[in-house]
Amino acid sequence: MVEYRRMTIADAPAAAALEAANFPMPWPLSAFEFEMLQNPVARYIAAVRDGKMIGFAGAHMIFEEGHITNVVVQKDFRGQGIGRALMEALLQYAANLGVQYMTLEVRPSNKTAIALYESLGFIKVAVRAKYYEDNQEDAFIMVCDRMPAVQDDFVEEDTLHE
Repeated sequence: MVEYRRMTIADAPAAAALEAANFPMPWPLSAFEFEMLQNPVARYIAAVRDGKMIGFAGAHMIFEEGHITNVVVQKDFRGQGIGRALMEALLQYAANLGVQYMTLEVRPSNKTAIALYESLGFIKVAVRAKYYEDNQEDAFIMVCDRMPAVQDDFVEEDTLHE
């Protein structure tokens, strides 16, 4: 069984290892440590099975806008709905925080990710030329404004309330 929960600083090494195993230009451990400890707009969801992180998705959420920073699922767990569940959990989390739309960049060659994003309501709105440094591939900019309804019982300890 896969558990989906908010990522913590204890998860940073596993997140960095997943990135290194799956991306040509992975974020270093220090980036995840910064996200967990110092970035007040960062929120990450971890997919954990048998105590081991097998995927995660993260975003920066500022007022009504959320920008997805990373989505990754360990190779041998792909095709099992984990990426979809992570994205759905992240969209729900964002909606609960008041986000009205989400953005992301994706490689045009990543057909699987594009299909997932489109199935969740994302649409292509622009292209960032030569966005990816490793091979100069462009990036599609995608946006979704089909956010889930806010959960009435949502509480986040470190969310500011006035």
